[in-house]
Amino acid sequence: QWGREKEIELQRCAIKYKPQKYPLTRKLIEKYINNISIKKRGYEFEKYCFNNFLRTSFSNLPVNQISTKHLSEYRDLRLEKVKASTFLRELNLIRHFFNILKREWGYEIDNPCNNLTKPKVFQKRERRLTEYEYNYLVKGNYSQTTLRNIIEIAIETGMRRGEILNINKEHIKKDTLLIPVTKNGHQRIIPLTKRAKYILQKYKLPFPMSANAVRLAWERLKKKANIKDLHFHDLRHEAISRFFEKGLSLAEVALISGHNDHRMLFRYTHLKAEDVLLKLTENG
Repeated sequence: QWGREKEIELQRCAIKYKPQKYPLTRKLIEKYINNISIKKRGYEFEKYCFNNFLRTSFSNLPVNQISTKHLSEYRDLRLEKVKASTFLRELNLIRHFFNILKREWGYEIDNPCNNLTKPKVFQKRERRLTEYEYNYLVKGNYSQTTLRNIIEIAIETGMRRGEILNINKEHIKKDTLLIPVTKNGHQRIIPLTKRAKYILQKYKLPFPMSANAVRLAWERLKKKANIKDLHFHDLRHEAISRFFEKGLSLAEVALISGHNDHRMLFRYTHLKAEDVLLKLTENG
């Protein structure tokens, strides 16, 4: 009787621990795109990243055979085409994909991203406008009134391009503006300067330009003005730097900019020892 019970127990264990059959990585990535990525605001970027990954030969392997070596080869290949900061965004997406496989889809695999060496991002962008650039972009003699207003709103508020293009009249309440859809997924309310409020009240909203139209018009404008190495996103850096120069505190700037991690704001402060000493002297 004891022997029969042990045989039955061993048979049950054999069934329980039967080797799992793993599907192809390609199939699981397609499932991830169609079920998870599609629900995100960054769907197009995620689809673009995964399509690059699907062009590799190892995407046709069973998912449990994807190794850190495969990802290191992919890293080196991508760094020939994109910046390190761009690849890090892609790597975070791939890591999340493997985490979902294990946590939610039940595949017992180790995440091959965990042991991958990340490329170093050596230089953080800290581009500020020159006096000439500011005067031309805000006050210059060019006919693109809508683009000029968008640029000025970016400098006055520190808003991202997508946030600016989604402004509607109902978002404006007295001297504040509601930003319902943001990069981090949390809405925020920001104060409006007199100039920003004037522009938003005077002109048609939402601004009649698509993101791609702004990008193309921005490039043409820079070429016309002979402005080099200036991204539209640099206007956000300019705005946040100006907030600090006006004496706003870290918490006050974070309220406007929407940064959850205050450490990200320290690179905007550009503090000087002489200025800090002056404040200490004034306060006794």
